[in-house]
Amino acid sequence: MNIRDLRYLLALAEHRHFGRAAAASFVSQPTLSTQIRKLEEELGVTLIERAPRKVMLTPVGREIAERARRILRELDELREVAQRSRDPEAGTVRLGIFPTLGPYLLPHVLPQIRMRFPNLELLLVEEKTEALLHQLREGRLDAAILAMPLQDDQLHVEFLFEEPFLLAVPRSHPLAAHRKISMQDLSRESLLLLEDGHCLRDQALDVCHLAGAGEKSGFRATSLETLRQMVAAGVGVTLLPKLAVAPPVPASHDIALVPFHAPAPHRRIAMVWRRSCAMNEFLNELAPMFAQVPATLLNAEAPPIETRRASR
Repeated sequence: MNIRDLRYLLALAEHRHFGRAAAASFVSQPTLSTQIRKLEEELGVTLIERAPRKVMLTPVGREIAERARRILRELDELREVAQRSRDPEAGTVRLGIFPTLGPYLLPHVLPQIRMRFPNLELLLVEEKTEALLHQLREGRLDAAILAMPLQDDQLHVEFLFEEPFLLAVPRSHPLAAHRKISMQDLSRESLLLLEDGHCLRDQALDVCHLAGAGEKSGFRATSLETLRQMVAAGVGVTLLPKLAVAPPVPASHDIALVPFHAPAPHRRIAMVWRRSCAMNEFLNELAPMFAQVPATLLNAEAPPIETRRASR
């Protein structure tokens, strides 16, 4: 048995198709199929249930794949320990981040990270929260930047910052004339929200419930940009995180952004990694770099750029 064959098994478990698993493993399909059969012969069990159009792991195949995943994760962490011992600030960090934060946070923090850790290779993966947590637990990610709360005793959660929400309304909306609003001002509104799976949807629903507001029926957006465009077109109102409307994001002249009276609704952002992770010490150094967002960008009281332009 060798490490290569275990990786082939995990590729097959993930893709459920010999051709796709072979392509992901950078080998020919016959090569992968042959090695899987050799692994089955060596172990004396059937790992794969072969059907004409799909591939499934047998029960023992699933158990062995799970154990193989842990073994390979430990091996990767051994290599990482060796690399960090030679140069603690070099190597690769596979970092996940969710799509309603990544494009808006990273421009503010990556330049400082590159300056502080010039030899660090930061591989970024943008996915929804559940997908990131799954990859993190499987060892395919070293860390992830997620919204709190997170309930998992196996994960270390390092709080970074609070990001306030603003209400985005069309220029013609009555609330566009307000300098600030209260939660009660939302009680008669139906908000445009993201589709299921986005943590921002859950956060916005929490605000809706507290304010007595509802969700606009018949519409669910796939991205913040879609929400922004629908508000600009006068379709409805929505909540936007403060970083999503801060420079370098271009302003929209068709949207008014109205801050909330304190305490403003917000989301809490944290960096998360496995407690058993071999690079735990380095991640403790890296995490504060993602918290170095200019305070003015996270200040709920500061007037947003669209509001400032409209008042001129």
